[in-house]
Amino acid sequence: MKTISELAVQGVQKLIPYTPGKPIDELERELGLANIVKLASNENPLGPSSKVIEAIQNSLTELSRYPDGNGFALKQALAKKHQVSSAQITLGNGSNEILELVAHAFLTPSDEVVFSQHSFAVYPLVTQAVGATASIAAALEYGHDLDAMLTQVNNKTRLAFIANPNNPTGTLLSATALEEFIGALPETVICVLDEAYYEFIADKDRANSIDWLKQYPNLMITRTFSKAYGLAGLRVGYSISSVEIADLLNRVRQPFNNNSLALVAAEAALDDADYLKQTIALNNQGMKQLTSAFSELDLSWIPSFGNFVSVDLQQTAMPIYHALLKKGVIVRPVANYEMPNHLRISIGTEAENQFFIDALKAVLAESD
Repeated sequence: MKTISELAVQGVQKLIPYTPGKPIDELERELGLANIVKLASNENPLGPSSKVIEAIQNSLTELSRYPDGNGFALKQALAKKHQVSSAQITLGNGSNEILELVAHAFLTPSDEVVFSQHSFAVYPLVTQAVGATASIAAALEYGHDLDAMLTQVNNKTRLAFIANPNNPTGTLLSATALEEFIGALPETVICVLDEAYYEFIADKDRANSIDWLKQYPNLMITRTFSKAYGLAGLRVGYSISSVEIADLLNRVRQPFNNNSLALVAAEAALDDADYLKQTIALNNQGMKQLTSAFSELDLSWIPSFGNFVSVDLQQTAMPIYHALLKKGVIVRPVANYEMPNHLRISIGTEAENQFFIDALKAVLAESD
């Protein structure tokens, strides 16, 4: 007689669930600590903007109503900002859901998906969940080796996932290299360009990827309101693609996948240029603060274009991670990304960053 687990589809049977960063209240319960600093989940340390809070408050009386299942107002705002048609936009419960929708819409157990070593953990999860085969290209200096990825494309390949900047390494591909890769893909392979951290890239380093949609119908771009816009708790993401791809994604998208507060909050956040500018300035300052401390400690790090940085501790990182927890600091171990000596540190406020730096110095001194 089969067990319940054996009744599940084969891909799901072998899945290892995604492990999010440890919540603050969990650590408080475990260790009886207060004043905990969480730098584990690449969240915006500023909290939501005042415009977002006002928009949410103004919408509270409508909570008995279902949200707009089409997200009309938000899609119109996004279309205006990015100079595309609203028919090219698909809304997701975070950009993670968009990645899952892509897998459901385009993959079968006979298909293959190409992505890089050290890239976002959701790519192998959604691939395995639908029974497709992952083809993982070895990384180049912790980033994507686009030539290696191209060599793994064959007639079974249906998707290529690229995170730019990459998570958890923070590496960035040049616009030229990226467009050449997309142009070299067969038309039967959809390139999913994951730009969750796009807003943190300096203007001089940014690829105008949305402009490429006119030339490459097999390209789709995903972005999120969880990072730079400070809405991680409301889960709003979106993709921009050809109308044909968007239509297919919307066929598998569940109705009301974005709640009404999330929709109005995202629209307000999109209109708050001052908040975004403040976020970028704080992130740039925090990145200098952390990397200067790493230099002082004679630790190397992976140059990052996101709102986080991965530091090489030159030893197995898990004992350092647990020691930091005991001092009230939550960071992210990345051994599951084949980076056992690294910890990923999200950029916080100046005070949060310093709290972590002081804790790290103490832990390293204790381990000597």
